[in-house]
Amino acid sequence: MEFSSKLLENAVDEMSQLPGIGKRTALRLVLHLLKQPEDQTKKLAGALVKMRENINFCANCHNISDTKLCEICANPKRDEQIVCVVEDIRDVMAIENTSQYRGHYHVLGGKISPMDGIGPGDLSITSLVEKVKQGKIRELIFALSSTMEGDTTNFYIFKQIEPYKITTTTIARGISVGDELEYADEVTLGRSILHRIPFESSLKSL
Repeated sequence: MEFSSKLLENAVDEMSQLPGIGKRTALRLVLHLLKQPEDQTKKLAGALVKMRENINFCANCHNISDTKLCEICANPKRDEQIVCVVEDIRDVMAIENTSQYRGHYHVLGGKISPMDGIGPGDLSITSLVEKVKQGKIRELIFALSSTMEGDTTNFYIFKQIEPYKITTTTIARGISVGDELEYADEVTLGRSILHRIPFESSLKSL
């Protein structure tokens, strides 16, 4: 792709680093920004810089937050003894949109994937196990995507907390095997949360 401007080329290169954005889409977005008022582009750039510099991660669940504790963990009406284990913030948003869950979350920040060089030490598993050890959790809900990596991560955490005899459940398989949680429709995902099953039962189907 030939560019008449090095500035334009650099902007397209940076835009194309975003997931799902190829060079042609990046060029279309950059040209769109050029057509907008300068103030609008500056607001976009400023919002991104401000987010990157000031964003926090909840000290309790590792969710993205503006404060030390996210709104969910700080809400006294939520049941802090029920914890839903998810891969990332997109899964928290997907489950919250169902309005069917009133517990807390624990965001792992990914899934165990040796092929991608991601091991247990790269995820926030240690802090989750520590909560279980301290007796803060009575039920742990595994809500990772039903992929090989998701099942591996679920099983690893299950073995880590097995000695502590807490209830472990997994969302019902209304979510198709291999599907990512964030793409499930709200009704299906909500029912999967409501009709969760004991995690040990799910191991029999693996």
